[in-house]
Amino acid sequence: MRPMFVDGGFREGSAAGRLQVRDPATDEVVDTVPAGTAADVDAAVAAAHAAFPGWWDTPAARRGELLQQATAHARGHTGELTVQLTREQGKPLREAHLEIDRCLATLDHYAGLAKNLRGGYVPNLDEGTYGVVLRRPLGVVGAIVPWNFPTTLLANKLGPALVTGNTVVAKPAETTPLTTLRLAELLHQGGLPPGVLNVVTGTGPVAGAALVAHPLVRKIAFTGSTAVGKLTMAAAATHLKRVTLELGGSDPMIVCDDADLDRAVSAASVGRFFNCGQACLATKRLFVFERVADEVIDGLVGKAAKLRIGPGTAERVLMGPLHTERQRAVIEEQVADAVDRGAKVLCGAARPPGEVYERGWFYQPTLLLEPPSDARVALEETFGPVLPIWRVADLDEAIARANASPYGLGSAIWTRDLHRASVAAERLEAGYTWVNSTNKVYDELPFGGVKQSGFGKEHGVEALDYYQETKSLVVRH
Repeated sequence: MRPMFVDGGFREGSAAGRLQVRDPATDEVVDTVPAGTAADVDAAVAAAHAAFPGWWDTPAARRGELLQQATAHARGHTGELTVQLTREQGKPLREAHLEIDRCLATLDHYAGLAKNLRGGYVPNLDEGTYGVVLRRPLGVVGAIVPWNFPTTLLANKLGPALVTGNTVVAKPAETTPLTTLRLAELLHQGGLPPGVLNVVTGTGPVAGAALVAHPLVRKIAFTGSTAVGKLTMAAAATHLKRVTLELGGSDPMIVCDDADLDRAVSAASVGRFFNCGQACLATKRLFVFERVADEVIDGLVGKAAKLRIGPGTAERVLMGPLHTERQRAVIEEQVADAVDRGAKVLCGAARPPGEVYERGWFYQPTLLLEPPSDARVALEETFGPVLPIWRVADLDEAIARANASPYGLGSAIWTRDLHRASVAAERLEAGYTWVNSTNKVYDELPFGGVKQSGFGKEHGVEALDYYQETKSLVVRH
């Protein structure tokens, strides 16, 4: 029975209710956490608010050192965090290890940027007058994180928030709170002062809503679905809070007829089936030039056939279960809609047979050929191991169909032609475009969506701007 983490220690919830955390591979209860209430959120925000003046007064370089020391301490527990993440989220141990590594690398990255925080100086505004641009932290930041990458998506918010002098109240998804709670404890043990990072468990409609509505919270950094992001933004508007939204995506990949097809096929397979397809920034629609379509399709079918499915803790497993029963049901509904509308099933489109798969939320890697443009897999985000494929005549058609989506998170093109790559980079409506590359996100580059995929930036030095206020100072002498 895990408590919450508030003001440097564990705290039981104010109510008796608890939430079960279940293993997606077996549906067994892993642990329970408090079903946080508005009173619990208030206590966590109060702790963060009390810690803010001291954390702000800590020199920026020292804040970076403390975060780096805390991260180093957590890194010594990578194995423990990896196993915990697999048990509550379902992903294979290898992928869980990659996530923990990525989380800690992001915290290290921002710890290193702490010494580079800058204001500005404007000379000669008038005779005997100069200007200074001051930067100051916002205050208490609410970080609301989903279940698909609970630690890396927290680090995206935690790193820039802490080094710029803010304090944080994190609200993990109700189904994946355990690794976050342990990480917060380890960071505190490694040197983060009490109250600088707090974790409240609970549901979105109760704990999440209370965090968004709290008058002392100055910013909400949210990652999740577009529908919930809109509700979050509307609620935050009541107090004119800053908001950063990283929402859903339906990322297109274009494979031209001059591409390195082997590499493109591998990238499409990894981009779609990593984390059982449960990623916002992931290949979700594939557009292939007609001349090479059959070769690409055959390659993808072969890749899908080699994906060993099973519990994340089992050896040699490459794809675990979907996270919840509801998540699998949505995927099954989307696939059924596509098939009913004429899509051809190239592989998958079913639950894997066998006793080992009966208790968990497993689904086979699925490839669908030519679903109609009004099918759900073409219009909605497919948050699972399903990839629709379309043949296209040329780059113009590919880009037009790629942009015919309400989302604009990521995109990719595979070509050896510099002109084609340049045209796609300019015209694809997305916050990220990869050319001849897998869907890897770098801390050095800003990341954020357009259209229904949200706004604001995470990663890069640009993320620091979203956790600071600027103030103009005029000095006459």
